Amino acid sequence: MIALRLEPREHTPVWLNMLLPLLAVLATLVICSGLIKLAGASVMAAYAKLFLSALSTRFNLVETAVKATPLVFTGLAVTVAFRAKFWNIGAEGQLLAGAMAAAFIGARQGLPAWSLVPAMIAGGAAAGALWAVVPAALKTRYKVDDVVTTLLLNFVIFYGMMALLDGPWKDPLSGYPDSPDIRMAAEFPILLKATRLHLGVLIAALCTPLVWLLMSKTTLGFSITAVGENPRAASYAGMSISGVILLSALISGALAGLAGASEVGGLHFQVMAGISPGYGYTGIVIAMLARLNPLGVIPAAFFFAVIITGAEAMSRATGVPVFLADVIQGTALVTMLIALLFNQYRVRLRRVSHE
Repeated sequence: MIALRLEPREHTPVWLNMLLPLLAVLATLVICSGLIKLAGASVMAAYAKLFLSALSTRFNLVETAVKATPLVFTGLAVTVAFRAKFWNIGAEGQLLAGAMAAAFIGARQGLPAWSLVPAMIAGGAAAGALWAVVPAALKTRYKVDDVVTTLLLNFVIFYGMMALLDGPWKDPLSGYPDSPDIRMAAEFPILLKATRLHLGVLIAALCTPLVWLLMSKTTLGFSITAVGENPRAASYAGMSISGVILLSALISGALAGLAGASEVGGLHFQVMAGISPGYGYTGIVIAMLARLNPLGVIPAAFFFAVIITGAEAMSRATGVPVFLADVIQGTALVTMLIALLFNQYRVRLRRVSHE
């Protein structure tokens, strides 16, 4: 009788590290094709519409890049935190904190026009960092579970934001629960005429190599990785476990806060209830698909942006529900986690004899 056995790998080939995310994406598309068939549509036609509608024209490419921007920020935020084993499920709340801070600063009449954009960027990053450091401090000081605190703080800040939008920030003329518009001088510069390609897209693109350099070429990056891999050994080496976790939380929260500032300054010019359709949670999937490698975040974020952008066109053309985009995101996380199993173990066939 032949049995399957998992054996730990001593070394994982580079080609396998690169192949696993691609296999996870392929498995996701194969699994989700069953849902397309259940909806009565052609799998090939639906996927062709999904991808081509997001990539076929310059306008669609720009819109996909704009949609990918907050996903790059939240993916990088989760990557930094998870590398330190600070399980930051709160990028969504940190994004909202950054958006609220940016909207508040951008509407100030007393600030010079030239200072508004940099102040919004700095304020959004600072707000996200401060919101992230709260659960990190609870973890390091009182051993409170960071998964629980980061997740629950998402709801705390969301309902706090809704209280503002239904109260002091509510537009007295329209009655809509939206914050006041930021000043025109606070709107992010457009990088390409007649498009929505704004400064936030460039900042996200620059943050990716900067985070990679931080994680791979600096002492702090080495400390973050060391604490995540073996905190006891890191402590023996003289590293401050609490200090490293707090710093990783600050960096992670700042990146997520930049996502909120980018959405306010580059797209919406105000805060509204639906400013984030779950970008913070999608960032977790992106970070896992990128295997916590900052350079892998951009292609992973772009893939999800294609899915999100093309879902509506696919739905109109084939009748497949637009919620397939959410199913693909969740399935991608599951398939990537399964794929990571083969990163650490190899499958061996073993003959079992019955006596």
